[in-house]
Amino acid sequence: MLRKKGIGIGIDDFKSVIKDNCYFIDKTKLIEEILLDGAKIKLFCRPRRFGKTLNMSMMKYFFDIREKNENSSLFNGLYIENSTLKEEQGKYPVIFITLKSLTTSSWESFLEEFKIKIFELYDNFKDIIEQLEDDDENRRFFYKFMSRDVNEAELKNSLKFLLKLLYKKYHEKVILLIDEYDTPILTAYENGYYDMAVKFFKGFYGDALKTNEYLQMGVLTGVIRVAQAGIFSDLNNFYSNTILEKEYSQYFGLLESEVEDVLKYYGIDYKLSEVKEWYNGYTFGKTQVYNPWSILHFIRTRELKPFWVNTSSNYLIREVLKNSEQDIFKNLEKLFNKEELVTRVDSNVEVHTHLAENEIYSLMLFSGYLTLGESITTDIYSVRIPNKEIMSFFYNTFINIVFSRVSIIDNVKVALITKNLKLLEDSIEKLVLENLSSFDVIQKENSYHMFLLGFLTAMKTDYEPHSNIESGYGRADIILEPLNKDRTGYVLEIKLASDENELGKKAEKGVKQIEIKKYTQFLESKGIKDIVKIGIAFKGKKVEFRYMS
Repeated sequence: MLRKKGIGIGIDDFKSVIKDNCYFIDKTKLIEEILLDGAKIKLFCRPRRFGKTLNMSMMKYFFDIREKNENSSLFNGLYIENSTLKEEQGKYPVIFITLKSLTTSSWESFLEEFKIKIFELYDNFKDIIEQLEDDDENRRFFYKFMSRDVNEAELKNSLKFLLKLLYKKYHEKVILLIDEYDTPILTAYENGYYDMAVKFFKGFYGDALKTNEYLQMGVLTGVIRVAQAGIFSDLNNFYSNTILEKEYSQYFGLLESEVEDVLKYYGIDYKLSEVKEWYNGYTFGKTQVYNPWSILHFIRTRELKPFWVNTSSNYLIREVLKNSEQDIFKNLEKLFNKEELVTRVDSNVEVHTHLAENEIYSLMLFSGYLTLGESITTDIYSVRIPNKEIMSFFYNTFINIVFSRVSIIDNVKVALITKNLKLLEDSIEKLVLENLSSFDVIQKENSYHMFLLGFLTAMKTDYEPHSNIESGYGRADIILEPLNKDRTGYVLEIKLASDENELGKKAEKGVKQIEIKKYTQFLESKGIKDIVKIGIAFKGKKVEFRYMS
């Protein structure tokens, strides 16, 4: 019996994937299309873990003039081997640098980490030293980078200098590959040195990419095109490819036919429809793709569960939500209910905390938390949550991003399941006390409704929250339907008190309204026998409860 190929989880070096006999889904036609499109500088923006680094590594081994013959064998049996552009293989010196590890907490530590990154890059080309024996000035600068004894200005010039030296050595223009260009910029925003980082990288990228006589082609990848950075604003012959464009859409992520082939190869008998519900649903251009990271983990474990972890943008999303208007939570409720929202999408993503609502959705879209629905105009789209995996992320993690305390979520779950009403009351009081200040001052009953409903969405693994659903003689504010019919169901009616002395009376009015208008009818029709009616009254950060079983 032939041994199956390995599953290359976490291996993003193309040579290692091929040499270690890992299963490889042929994306080498990407090389051909990049050569044919004519743009000198290209930026590809896709969510994390959608194959960007592996594709960049693949290009590195294809174009690199060093070890040309050995690298050529890596492409045996792949599409590019029979392409008319195979002659471009091994023709150019290549600089490949990935910045995904640059996540330091201060500007000073960033500069030190970046010096190490540049040292590693120069160390990879230390054979250049031989040709610099009669060139004292360039040799001195090369040794400065090797020793990490460089200032900020010299560090900013490091790529341009290396491009020049490689051109002189090989007499061929250089291909420059920069992976995850935006990681240090977004990290800088999170840690308070954004302005310094943007200024630095505008020079670092600009000097290497703009009107550089030694550059054959530059390819960059990232998650978003950072609007304020201005890195690409004055580049000639520049092409930006995001999930909005149909070009290159099949090269990042897995097509359904590719997923079918890999499941068949490993003998996995799950229905494709089930796998699709969990990991498909991303629309890049006009193409539906699966999350490759999740598919590989699913093949390894044979379990349908969440695998995709993308913590890099959580900080920014949390911050913008904290500074958002309450209306966004009403729209998020629609997304949780598998509805679509219509919004303007801008491929240039702003990076600051006071984003407009459409900018928040754009950030979520490019980061992989939402996906495209229908294109209505050139910049107006419907958006939705792509699949069960991301829905699970929202249920289990998103609310914690907003409300910051997972212990409260856990306590409320326990309280609901065990019918511990005192724990439920204490937990919601704590929730209000610790989190209400993150939002605008609440003066309307509906705002408390949306605040509480947003939190209760985290209960979706055990309870299905319903908002303003018709039941009995009216519409209950919130109904919590237990997924296990033997558990307790809950009906919540929310009231706003004019002062703190009125809290008890308003809460009592709420619970009586549930009884009089028979709001329990919805749960009863679902076969739920144990139902608790809860009136909740708010005034500022003060809250009171009344119960009735």
